[in-house]
Amino acid sequence: MERILVIGCSGQIGSELTLALRKIYGNENVFATDIKQPPASILESGPFTILDVLDYNNLMHFAIRYKITQVYNLAAVLSGNAEKIPQQAWEINMKALMNTLELSRDTDANKLFWPSSIAVFGPTTPRYNTPQLTVMEPNTVYGISKQAGERWGEYYHKRYGVDFRSLRYPGLISYQTEAGGGTTDYAVEIYFEAIKNKKYTCFLSEDTALPMMFMDDAIKATIDLMEADESKLSLRSSYNVGGMSFTPKDVAASIQKHIPDFQIDYEPDFRQAIADSWPASIDDSVARSDWGLSDKFNLDSMTEVMLTEIRKKLA
Repeated sequence: MERILVIGCSGQIGSELTLALRKIYGNENVFATDIKQPPASILESGPFTILDVLDYNNLMHFAIRYKITQVYNLAAVLSGNAEKIPQQAWEINMKALMNTLELSRDTDANKLFWPSSIAVFGPTTPRYNTPQLTVMEPNTVYGISKQAGERWGEYYHKRYGVDFRSLRYPGLISYQTEAGGGTTDYAVEIYFEAIKNKKYTCFLSEDTALPMMFMDDAIKATIDLMEADESKLSLRSSYNVGGMSFTPKDVAASIQKHIPDFQIDYEPDFRQAIADSWPASIDDSVARSDWGLSDKFNLDSMTEVMLTEIRKKLA
């Protein structure tokens, strides 16, 4: 029986991934942890513990005590926030990864998922249909830490046999949790503001195309990768995941099909430079070939779900 540790269960990915894993493996076998209280749905459905991934001794004791076999390490300072505290963000992001790599090396928790990001790419990377293997010169703290993390994960797999698995997430969109300081978070905020105020001021320009993914598809991709047979994996750095590519103007037009009087204006801030250094679209053919990556949602189908569910949430 798999016994799974989720680190960062209160975040955008963790809050939904934890519940999805509990449906598959049983509530009692998925141990949710974070340094802050999670949503009620996690507290009520299974075990939760306050646990700091930066404290290696407590992390190791927890894994041994509960006989953990898989770890999902979702702890990170995201792109926008990381630029405000670069040294602290580097220390947190890298120490969190190194502690879980050592945990997977030293205990039975040998299978480790760690999320990378399209932030590993930079201004010299081909922007359209960005290939799996290409130039990577990130120019943000977040991107630098993710690129370094990919190399460490691959190293621990080759050197110590750690079953390291990773996805380069595009922007992730969900109605469940608030935006968390990322450059792609406009695509979450815009839906909430459309319903609350019928207007939104976007921190990116109207024609900034970025790859995005609805959270349901991202959760499925994550679990599919972790459940894939090792023999199918040709990469031990991180797999490209493309999702769909659109601009703020595209999202506004999709929303206006449901809320005709929705208005958007644009006041680009420091995150515009970050977005301009990232790909506009991603080639994820390696993931589709290796382990069957697939997605269900396009922009309009996602918009319909987002608006419906946010209305329920706000009510």
